[in-house]
Amino acid sequence: MRSKIVAGNWKMNKNLQETESLLAELSAKLPDTGAEVMVAPTFVNLTNAVRCLGASTIQVIAQNMHFADNGAFTGEISAEMLLNIKVDTVIIGHSERRAYFGETDEVLAKKVTAALTKNMRVMFCFGEELEDRKSGNHFNIVESQLRNALFSLDAKAWGNIILAYEPVWAIGTGETASPEQAQEMHAFIRKTIGDVYDVGIANNVSILYGGSVKPANAEEIFSKPDVDGGLIGGASLNADDFVAIIKAI
Repeated sequence: MRSKIVAGNWKMNKNLQETESLLAELSAKLPDTGAEVMVAPTFVNLTNAVRCLGASTIQVIAQNMHFADNGAFTGEISAEMLLNIKVDTVIIGHSERRAYFGETDEVLAKKVTAALTKNMRVMFCFGEELEDRKSGNHFNIVESQLRNALFSLDAKAWGNIILAYEPVWAIGTGETASPEQAQEMHAFIRKTIGDVYDVGIANNVSILYGGSVKPANAEEIFSKPDVDGGLIGGASLNADDFVAIIKAI
């Protein structure tokens, strides 16, 4: 049975005091839905987040990592460094990393492999640009992103993979894929994995939707059979909004 997951990607937001305050509020208000709840603070606040959530079921995850174990990579963080502070899940391939930092499918494949080699969980992000959607090329783009980064993995590796479909045109724009569009793509993703691997793997992988999920639309999006939760951006920075989205799962 695949997990229901709601994850908050805080991006470059919240200083130390704000991080601790938000975590305390989330812990106090966290509903018991049976879903996995995750938050991804900035790198400089990860250690304190782990400490603050010591007695909570909320998991602390990382927004990114490098593929190398160590070396002359100024400003980068390795899998081992994350594991050392008890962070064992990492977001890889977010559209902002692709767009602003030039991360290619080849680089992302190396990051995925590096994380899995250390037995970390990977939340792999992918999705099409607006022009791809308008031209009807969105399925091809998504299949290509999955194939280039994930489809060379051994079948057993999929036990540590979480997928996050994020239509780029719906991130931070206020636009949202309709629940029907989200379901259509998630069903396509699951079928594609089933064709490449097998139906069992496809049915067990959690596929999250990421793209302007809010309390007002979360329940309808999450009600779709192939949508297993959400990767939440801006709404995860407000405790009441994030809790409302968690309740919607």
